[in-house]
Amino acid sequence: MRTVLRALATAAATLLVATAVSPAPAQARPEPKAPEGFVALRSVDPTIIQEMRYTTAHTFLGERVDGYRQPVCILTRPAARALHLAQKRLLRQGYSLKVYDCYRPQRAVDHFVRWAKDLDDQAMKGEFYPLVDKPRLFDDGYIAEKSGHSRGSTVDLTLVRLPALPTRPYRPGERLTPCFAPKSERFPDSSVDMGTGYDCFDTLSHTDDPRIQGAQRANRQFLKRTLTDVGFVNLPEEWWHFTHKPELFPDTYFDFPVDRRSVAGR
Repeated sequence: MRTVLRALATAAATLLVATAVSPAPAQARPEPKAPEGFVALRSVDPTIIQEMRYTTAHTFLGERVDGYRQPVCILTRPAARALHLAQKRLLRQGYSLKVYDCYRPQRAVDHFVRWAKDLDDQAMKGEFYPLVDKPRLFDDGYIAEKSGHSRGSTVDLTLVRLPALPTRPYRPGERLTPCFAPKSERFPDSSVDMGTGYDCFDTLSHTDDPRIQGAQRANRQFLKRTLTDVGFVNLPEEWWHFTHKPELFPDTYFDFPVDRRSVAGR
């Protein structure tokens, strides 16, 4: 009996020691924060309309994009201040800027890449890329493994004639209309007519495409001229895409989430 008791005592002591030295459960890694130099656009100019598409299902993926936690535009401070200057001029003329996308985390770009490689998923083709074969999205430059948005000084935006009308929510599963259809037929958007909708994978989205004429061309040139005057450079393939120069972080691709907490207090 004494032998048995000693064995039990030894086993209990061994278990106690093992429990005491066992490592604590791994803690979830905290999300990265935006470095100094990033701000919420609303803290610089609360009058700019924000319609952050990638927090919704109305995207070319047909779902919310990874890393977009809240519908908040985050930009580098110089880019946000430049938008504020442009907005002041536009308000005097009866217009407002409306942003669709601002800083974009790398995890969102990775989501785009995974989606582009899944050739079976073509749920949103009817609206966003009706004339483009999905296997060509990389070769044609519509999808890439890196985006200037992840550096924080690039923004996708449009013009809205004031007073601004609200944009109705997208209803998943609703009938899709090509993004280059006449404005009265496309998904309703408070934007002035730019000839195509936002994120339209088509050469008609090229800012200076010669097929875009009249009021549509004038609207694109008005937007481009206004932003060029405050230091932005347009991407010729996308009328909505502008980068503020010089970039504050020209070589860094960030991955903090699009969330107010990422720029808390800024």
